Amino acid sequence: MKTTPFFDIHNQLGAKMALFGGYQMPIQYAGVKVEHLAVRENLGVFDVSHMGEFIVEGDNAASLLQFLCSNDIAKLKTEKAQYNYLPNATGGVVDDLIVYQLKDQEYLLVVNASNIEKDWNHLLKHNQNFNANIRDVSDDTALLAIQGPQAVAAMGVLCSSDLKLLSNYSHTTTTFAGVEDVLVATTGYTGAGGIEIYFPATEAVKVWNAVMEAGDKYGILPIGLAARDTLRLEMGYCLYGNEINDETCPISAGLGWVTRPHTGFLMADHHQKSLEAGTESKLVGIQITERGIPRAGYKICDTEENPIGKISSGTQSPSLNRGIGLGYVKKDFSSVGQEVKILIRDKFIPAKIVKLPFYK
Repeated sequence: MKTTPFFDIHNQLGAKMALFGGYQMPIQYAGVKVEHLAVRENLGVFDVSHMGEFIVEGDNAASLLQFLCSNDIAKLKTEKAQYNYLPNATGGVVDDLIVYQLKDQEYLLVVNASNIEKDWNHLLKHNQNFNANIRDVSDDTALLAIQGPQAVAAMGVLCSSDLKLLSNYSHTTTTFAGVEDVLVATTGYTGAGGIEIYFPATEAVKVWNAVMEAGDKYGILPIGLAARDTLRLEMGYCLYGNEINDETCPISAGLGWVTRPHTGFLMADHHQKSLEAGTESKLVGIQITERGIPRAGYKICDTEENPIGKISSGTQSPSLNRGIGLGYVKKDFSSVGQEVKILIRDKFIPAKIVKLPFYK
């Protein structure tokens, strides 16, 4: 069991803790709905230091990443970020990740906590053919996500760069809360706007205290992973282990928009065929039309006698006060507006397929 550099702070704040991705992490503080709405309306701070960080650099760094990543790495520029997935050799997904270009031929890869070892081994294996310089800096790196419509305004006083000049999926390396060489990025997993900051783990307490002080007049709250999940679900974002895994076809998961077979990545021809021919199932958004919450594993049915798929993630949306979920259904039943039924505790609850995101 691992802990992040903020473990003592979470305990002092009375957070409900649980194991996630091999780390003891805060699940909630004041309550999921309170925390969720704080991010949607104002701002909140998440400890996401359990995520993994790899540096890839050197003459062959771009070539290695172009082979390993689904998106077109050649289109990345310094101080920009790009969403990707790592295809495996059987048509599935090793992980999804964000790639930041720090300099020419220097990149930061941010991967899911539960996949750090798997991703690192995948990187090592294929780097034998490229010989780029790669480093795992996960244990040395702290990561806070400050998310919400007030995040940039609140955090501007701590940053020596003008955060308002950063466009979406951009980043800059700057001084933040008196700490030098902090990477501040306009990325996140909430759909509420804001920033993510990467800095030395040794500066964790200093940075946390500064963030909370700067955000106080804006109503900042510490936010747990439970609200992080409800926020990402309202946006229809995939979660590794739920919507995507080693067996998932990424085109079925709606990741065709970051699939660029012309770059020649691993299994590119296979995914090109899926893009052209379509897939047997499709990830869709499902909204309950009565009372009920669709949970992972619940059956999705056309009629009570005809199951057509399963829920992969579900929750009660704090913003919509409705049960919402993501799930895979047979492609013939995937149209927006399609009426379905969710089997919840032996009852078939009416629902419909809706356009993502749930919350706009």
